[in-house]
Amino acid sequence: IEIWNKGLVYSDYRPNNWCFDCGTTIADAEVEYAERSTKLHYIYFNVDGLEPLEIATTRPELLCACGAVFVHPNDERYTSYQGKKAKVPLFGMEVPIIPSPTVQIEFGTGALMVCSYGDQGDIMAFRDHELTPIIAVSTDDTMTEAAGAYAGMKIGEARKKIVDDLKEKKLLFKQEDSVQRIPQCWRSQTPIEFVAMDEYYVKQKDFIEQLHKIVADTPFYPSFHRQILIDWLNRVTMDWPVSRRRFYGTELPIWYCNSCEEPIVPELTDEPRYYQPWRENPPFTKCPKCNAEEGFRGEERTFDTWMDSSISGMQVVGYMRDDKLFQKAFGNVMRPQAKDIVRTWLYYSLLRTLQLTGKPAFSEVWVAGHVVDDKGEAMSKSKGNSPPPMPIVEKYGADAMRIYGALEAGLGSDVRFDEDRLAGVSKFMTKLYNIARFISMFPIPESIPFKTLTPVDQWILAEANSLVERIVPECDLLDFHKPAIEIRGFTWNFFADHVLEMIKGRSFNTYDAFSEDEQRSAWFTLHEVLKIISRALAPITPFITDRIYRDLYDENGIHHHSYPSVEKTWISNLTENTELLMQTNSGFWKFKRETGLSLRQGLPEAYISENLKPWTKDLQAMHGVEKIGFGKPKDKKFVEVTLPESEIVIYILPPMEEKE
Repeated sequence: IEIWNKGLVYSDYRPNNWCFDCGTTIADAEVEYAERSTKLHYIYFNVDGLEPLEIATTRPELLCACGAVFVHPNDERYTSYQGKKAKVPLFGMEVPIIPSPTVQIEFGTGALMVCSYGDQGDIMAFRDHELTPIIAVSTDDTMTEAAGAYAGMKIGEARKKIVDDLKEKKLLFKQEDSVQRIPQCWRSQTPIEFVAMDEYYVKQKDFIEQLHKIVADTPFYPSFHRQILIDWLNRVTMDWPVSRRRFYGTELPIWYCNSCEEPIVPELTDEPRYYQPWRENPPFTKCPKCNAEEGFRGEERTFDTWMDSSISGMQVVGYMRDDKLFQKAFGNVMRPQAKDIVRTWLYYSLLRTLQLTGKPAFSEVWVAGHVVDDKGEAMSKSKGNSPPPMPIVEKYGADAMRIYGALEAGLGSDVRFDEDRLAGVSKFMTKLYNIARFISMFPIPESIPFKTLTPVDQWILAEANSLVERIVPECDLLDFHKPAIEIRGFTWNFFADHVLEMIKGRSFNTYDAFSEDEQRSAWFTLHEVLKIISRALAPITPFITDRIYRDLYDENGIHHHSYPSVEKTWISNLTENTELLMQTNSGFWKFKRETGLSLRQGLPEAYISENLKPWTKDLQAMHGVEKIGFGKPKDKKFVEVTLPESEIVIYILPPMEEKE
């Protein structure tokens, strides 16, 4: 009603995209293109005093609607034909032969049959040359009375019969296979026809320049998806047809005066209401044009679904409902959506919001890719290539599904669904929960200043801090692909495999090998790292991280807390030896595995790199080594362990064999 009052809505009789399957007009934004195999038919058009004009067409069924023949003004083959008239085969009417630079000389014979309406080019040709259209195709997929003997036939049936008749009359001299790019409905994949009818239109061409500026100034994540919208803006050549001939949908709030046919829209009130003109009496008493006080009929058409969806963002922030909320929230909203509806939902939202407020709809736009099958095709229920989601969610968990999507592809890229990989990802969720259960065994000490922690714990927190430093910039770009990879790698490959194994001895301190301060330092560090991991994962896996936080740290949940930030004081030069330490651990495990020892089996002595001195006590507890030295031992009883693809060498004294 608002945009009606602003003069942005009008009715017009013009060609529209018609979907036979949906039974309604659709907007250009709902049209996609596909290639299909077809036949190119070469037909004779007789011209008085000249050789017959040879024309190639894929739509012989539109001969009855032929309005002209176009030839290129520079095509010397047809110079003598320009200004003449051609006789349409089978139907007999004469049409002008018009020079037009739009003709592709290399296509077919270089002479083009212009009919109402084969494509957008025909629509423009009829408009530009003021040709009189003949409606050949009806909305029920049949030929109209204009088709003469072919009236009432289905379009495909009429095409076949016309081709047969052309052959019989020697008016078709050649056929050849061709590949044609055709417009089709994005919902039903049904080829569309261009059918002229009365529809309501919302002005959009007048706003394209402003929309270009809004799009240029609005951050897009990822930025390359902005081009989808720019390309669409450059393609808009007509206003938006918004009326639909469907049974279900939001009704157009319009009544008509039977006396003068004036369309009447209700007045906008402080408490807007929903109108159903086809079943309700009008909310007015007389026609504003002719003053008639009775005889009104309600509109039966519905709106394009995007008329509703396009203002959903405004509805969320209280438009015409909660002015206080609207003033606070409008303009500070991010639009998350998939790439396939950039030119529909996103475009129409920007258009409608601009028309209603004069301002941009969103502060940011976040565009995701598709989930695709093993052939790379977008998964959808209609294609039959999408398994029911709920059994999969119930089997693996919602969090596993979410982090799987983050791990598999960067923002804006497609995710190729693979249930085996999803199953593997779900094990990480189990791993995280088991880590939390293990750490929950230890008390949560009061905060301990970083500088008073053990050097090893400073190193652990410095590594966690480094993780945060790596992932925050990616999160700022709203892309959780790299953060998900980094967090999983840190949690599983570093924290679980090395840190937990190394400091659990100090955390339990069963044999009092460590002081109470060293033990509390371990407790504090374990809990701090778990908090960091949980908060870093919270946007990706909100459920399991919230459960961990509620159980251990805050009964109000994790989502009241901020995302981890870099701690400038959490610095340790021991991080230079992280890889050395991890390789050394691998060396101990390799030795025990190859010598048939259990991982719990103790070792009398080992020599490691001097750079690992700060880890001595924790490594002894971790690997059960009674004594650790540094460098290379003189005793030849030590076994040299060299790691594959590494220059790191450790020396281990095997345990003595027990005598029987």
